[in-house]
Amino acid sequence: MSSLVIAEHDNSSIKPSTLNTITAAAQCGGDVHVLVAGHNAGAAAAAAAHIAGVAKVIHVESAGLAHGLAENVTAQVVALASGYSHLLFPATAYGKNIAPRVAAKLDVGQISDITKVDSPDTFERPIYAGNAIATVQSKDAIKVITVRTTGFDAAASTGGSASVETPAAASDSADVGFLRSEIAKNDRPELTAAKIIVSGGRALGSNEKFMEIMTPLADKLGAAMGASRAAVDAGYAPNDWQVGQTGKIVAPQLYVACGISGAIQHLAGMKDSKVIVAINKDAEAPIFSVADYGLEADLFVAVPALVAAL
Repeated sequence: MSSLVIAEHDNSSIKPSTLNTITAAAQCGGDVHVLVAGHNAGAAAAAAAHIAGVAKVIHVESAGLAHGLAENVTAQVVALASGYSHLLFPATAYGKNIAPRVAAKLDVGQISDITKVDSPDTFERPIYAGNAIATVQSKDAIKVITVRTTGFDAAASTGGSASVETPAAASDSADVGFLRSEIAKNDRPELTAAKIIVSGGRALGSNEKFMEIMTPLADKLGAAMGASRAAVDAGYAPNDWQVGQTGKIVAPQLYVACGISGAIQHLAGMKDSKVIVAINKDAEAPIFSVADYGLEADLFVAVPALVAAL
């Protein structure tokens, strides 16, 4: 049977996480269909139709789907579920909000955060903060899956020519409604999609020092800014900058960790980065065990020197 990917989008474009999820869906076997559920989302549906490997786009329009409310999107997915063997969501805040609801409605188990497809019913996923890999087999007729996007290459955003269907929308939930959104404004690249990330840890000591030391480096590299959980908890950086098991999972081309000791929860969120550079004055810091390049130095001296040299 076919696989259905639930697209993460903003009604005008498809989010990069969807491209990785489509690659995972293709490995499950059968055709790959993409659900674009939104309002005035024709541009996003058209973009989905051009993604390589997509056989069909299901474009559902409803005012109740404008803001991606989980209850309304869930109803739409459940209405389509009987025609598919696999329902795949990106393991982002969006996907994690909807997938468990769909699994509960369908009375099936959820397979979370997969990083590899061994066969249509067998998948691999990290456990114990990535220190072990579990192989999970599901006998459910419909498999509800969230995909760790760093585990799969992104599908090409061009080259496809999928057909677009526009079925009627499922009824919106009467129990929820959209009130408002408060979106953090950031001129830097989105953390989970950035090719370069510079992250700071608790060693920076304060929000003022964090910004004073890390911002020039990020500016020079054109990088997104991240932080360890300890730095976020201490108020040095905003919550949406947190990288790690309880933050965002990233895999940039270059990850620069400054003053981060490398607790297992942080390593779980960034160890798939292509090149890791660590700056820490503690020679025994665990971050050095995963770093491609390590500099044992005081970050308050080394980072400004690095900025000056760039």
